[in-house]
Amino acid sequence: MSLFSAIAVSASGLDAQRTRAELITENLANADTTRTPDGGPYKRKDAVFATQTMSGSFASMLMNASGDPPSGVSVSEITIDDSEPERRYLPGHPDADPQGYVAFPHINPAEEMVDLMSASRGYQANVTAITSVKEMIARSIDLFK
Repeated sequence: MSLFSAIAVSASGLDAQRTRAELITENLANADTTRTPDGGPYKRKDAVFATQTMSGSFASMLMNASGDPPSGVSVSEITIDDSEPERRYLPGHPDADPQGYVAFPHINPAEEMVDLMSASRGYQANVTAITSVKEMIARSIDLFK
């Protein structure tokens, strides 16, 4: 794998982790949303990652030379949690049913924060990898001076 392919792989990781972090923050922001335009409480969303084959002229040359194309990561789909909402007894709430129960999203803020920290660390790891590759390229250029 060339240095430029390594940058492309890390860039795909940055994009995937950014999407994951956006979904997690959306989940946290809507943790108490009981009414959506679709009806019912907000439903938790999560990103599913998949291997993405890198394309381009250099990638095709590398595949011919090594047999394996360089691969990155992409968000293959965004899943929506279809589990039953959490029901809380709040008889004075405007969205309460006749028995006084309100349907809340099935979101655990502590779990979402752990996932957000994980996405942040994944993003930071990809930034570090890109920085390291940039330093290697700069040192290579300095050797040719």
